[in-house]
Amino acid sequence: MNDFIDPNKLTIGTFLGMGSVMAAEIAAVAGADWVLLDLEHGGVGEDLIGPTVVAGMAYKIPTLVRVESGERIRIGRALDAGVSGVMVPRIENVAQVHEVIKHMSYPPMGDRGVATYNRSAKWGRDLSALGKKSQAACIIQIETLTALESVDEIAEIQGVDLLFVGPLDLSFALGVPRDFKSPKFLAATGKVVAAAQANNKVAGILAADASAAEIFIEQGFRFIAIGSDSTLLAGAITSTMNQLKK
Repeated sequence: MNDFIDPNKLTIGTFLGMGSVMAAEIAAVAGADWVLLDLEHGGVGEDLIGPTVVAGMAYKIPTLVRVESGERIRIGRALDAGVSGVMVPRIENVAQVHEVIKHMSYPPMGDRGVATYNRSAKWGRDLSALGKKSQAACIIQIETLTALESVDEIAEIQGVDLLFVGPLDLSFALGVPRDFKSPKFLAATGKVVAAAQANNKVAGILAADASAAEIFIEQGFRFIAIGSDSTLLAGAITSTMNQLKK
């Protein structure tokens, strides 16, 4: 299984939303353990999944994708393009998670559409995945109150590999927008970590910067996204400009 879903290993990556394959390459050479192409909020489309996967392969890091929704076709197209994991946003309940799990694998394990002329099947040269559980990681976002309430049940579901907190959405849902030090927010993230650990799953979260990441790591998160290509670029430019314009 992929290293980034090892509960005993810390991995750090970043989101990609600028629509640039070179951003994936830069993240890789800069030391990222993985990159995650964001189709929900980023300025990218499905056409960029394949080229990003190939770029990641060149630098030996996995490419993950956050799909727009948990629909079968959205998940299937990402898997066909060869991604190492699929993140599904806006999960509300256990039933939705079971549907996502079905979409991740071919029959008889699931209902993923069967086709072999794609990257995941090495263009028809490797059919070993047919009829088996998907080797791509299933990443379920915990960012709504109902998902938080059901997080223990979600963590128990076979096929769920990683629970990922969307901190902005969750903080707004909790009534403490952007207050990541709020006792209410910390209790919620602690609940997610506990659920993951109890089921030998990985807990992940998005951190704005290294300082925020260190706090989450201490809390038990093992899959850390540091901002995105756009926020990291904006931060670097801002820091340089402020220094020179003092």
